[in-house]
Amino acid sequence: MENNKFMQFLESFLLPLADALNNNRYLTALRDGFMVALPLIIFGSIFVVIANLPFLDRVISPEAYTAYQNALGPASAATLSIMGMFVIIGIGYKLTAHYGQEAIYGGVVALAAFLILTPQVLEDVPGVIPTSALGAQGMFLGIFTAFLSAELNRFFIERGWTIKMPAGVPAAVSKSFSALIPITLTLSIFLLIRVLFSFTSFETMQAFIFTIIQQPLTILGSGLPATIIIVLLTQVFWFFGLHGQIIINSVFDPIWFTLNDQNLVAFQAGEVLPNIVTKQFIDSFLVGMGGTGMTLAVIVLIFAIGKSRQLKELGKLGAPAGVFNVNEPIIFGLPIIMNPLIIIPWMLAPVVVTLITYYSMAAGLVPRPAGIIVPWTTPPILNGFLATGNAWQGGVLQAVNMLVVMVIWWPFLRILDKNYYDTEQEEA
Repeated sequence: MENNKFMQFLESFLLPLADALNNNRYLTALRDGFMVALPLIIFGSIFVVIANLPFLDRVISPEAYTAYQNALGPASAATLSIMGMFVIIGIGYKLTAHYGQEAIYGGVVALAAFLILTPQVLEDVPGVIPTSALGAQGMFLGIFTAFLSAELNRFFIERGWTIKMPAGVPAAVSKSFSALIPITLTLSIFLLIRVLFSFTSFETMQAFIFTIIQQPLTILGSGLPATIIIVLLTQVFWFFGLHGQIIINSVFDPIWFTLNDQNLVAFQAGEVLPNIVTKQFIDSFLVGMGGTGMTLAVIVLIFAIGKSRQLKELGKLGAPAGVFNVNEPIIFGLPIIMNPLIIIPWMLAPVVVTLITYYSMAAGLVPRPAGIIVPWTTPPILNGFLATGNAWQGGVLQAVNMLVVMVIWWPFLRILDKNYYDTEQEEA
């Protein structure tokens, strides 16, 4: 009875919260904006891996190795290093499309507004935009800029402040002139914001956002306590049938990608990696082992101890997808959703794995994530190897984590399997 009351309390609290997050147009645009940039980010990450192949510097001369890295460097410099630009375009595009307006103008106006607010000087040389401002450092300013520019543009269009061309004018020309006044007014407001900030101690809005918002949030998001809370929330959302990963990523991706980019810059420079918790910490060492909850270990355990026909068939069904970190067959087939028998391992295992992974990296036993974005469908072991900059320890850590998950799940899965087996015998 007490358990039912607790479940009802969680359901009454979490379901409205998750529904509000899922249906929020800004979080949806933010999530979809990152999805627009993802192929470019993965492309750059692939060439970071290729440019830093293990032992290559010992096989060829230092001059040849330097030339090799310089030849491949533009691939990441033109994608990963300035990923903020692609995210901004994606957010502006998606939010404008949500309002049913010409989406491409939403994307380019967001980018132009961001560039107006971005410092255009590098080491006292005017007219030069530092790439750091277009990447992690400018990420939060870009997000706010994309939201505000889309809203301003929508406001002016809905007021009818547009130039209407006569019939017979080509559609492309008509749309261009129709967008002229809203774009002009929107960008003028951002220019005014830039001028106003030049009279403050921050000098630029980017410095203001970075100091007041981005830096504190990044520090908070990189800590172990916040990470454990985030992991628990993800598991709870999934337990109630909500896509916890999408909900959580919508809020925390800007923080994790910023931390990821900081590690990538340090990795490419051969410096000490500053962060343990990054986007790839979450994606490779938690999600990247069979999906949310690391259910590939559960599938292996099903093959090892399963007696019931239901679990055996579920294992066969879920294994091919689970290898590529797709675990909906297990989540809905075991089932995990609203199943009180497995809530303990479902919640406990990711927290234990988070602690093991964090402290293994903090102690230097395993290299920290190198900032390389590994596609989430990459199978475990290989996933950990790539995420840590081609370090074998990353793959070993994933293997150890899978064994830990199996140990935690073992007694609970045996109970579930016995229930299914007894029911099958009775029906037979």
